[in-house]
Amino acid sequence: MTRGPKKHLKRLNAPNHWMLDKLTGVWAPKPSPGPHKTRECIPMIILLRNRLKYALTRREVFLIAAQRHIQVDSKVRTDTRFPIGFMDVVSIPKTGENFRFLYDAKGRFFVHRISEEEAKFKLCQVKDVAVGKNGIPYIVTHDGRTIRYPDPLIKAHDTVKFSLETNSIVGHVSFDVGNLAMITGGNNLGRMGVVERREKHPGSHDIIHLKDTAGHQFATRMENVFIVGSGSSSLVTIPKGQGVKLSITEERQRKLRS
Repeated sequence: MTRGPKKHLKRLNAPNHWMLDKLTGVWAPKPSPGPHKTRECIPMIILLRNRLKYALTRREVFLIAAQRHIQVDSKVRTDTRFPIGFMDVVSIPKTGENFRFLYDAKGRFFVHRISEEEAKFKLCQVKDVAVGKNGIPYIVTHDGRTIRYPDPLIKAHDTVKFSLETNSIVGHVSFDVGNLAMITGGNNLGRMGVVERREKHPGSHDIIHLKDTAGHQFATRMENVFIVGSGSSSLVTIPKGQGVKLSITEERQRKLRS
């Protein structure tokens, strides 16, 4: 093997949730190093070319990005392979459109259209709380941000409401029983439910039990749970399905009804 990080990605090895076809070519765009992991994001080129259909080729995406039309979290991004992940806000001022990246109940990225007002903030999960040099407290979020001098009440696994205009925390929701959450990993990826209880396993993974709006109960590891609202109301607008995973029979009946 050659030294250093891999710079290529074959199409068959690309994550399933990118939903790329097999026969269009050998290669897929490998996301640049950035705030999200390679298999937990979508590169900008897939968003503009395959999802929003604003371009037909990689060259067209390059020209759109080079004209500084695309903003991710209120910052202009010109890298066509920039990784866009969960809760990121993509804005296209030229068309007046704003999108938030969420998961659907099948675990695929869902490009959710949002209003101008909602595009001014995002939710970030707190991954770590620490004290740095000169005794300055800080938190690290799921999208790679380091925020200094947070509210002392903010703990790991809590969710902060982060203003993209002022680059500061404007609110937070603690990781508590009774709060609404979305699952961001594991077999239940994309499902939503209210936290019912926390099962502690010292030395191993804590298990969180949740219940969705249809009454289905499910459980997952604590690190897969992302709090999105206080009580049963969400701080961000969510896709139409409300994060409820349907069985094959239920899905078939729903299609027949529509």
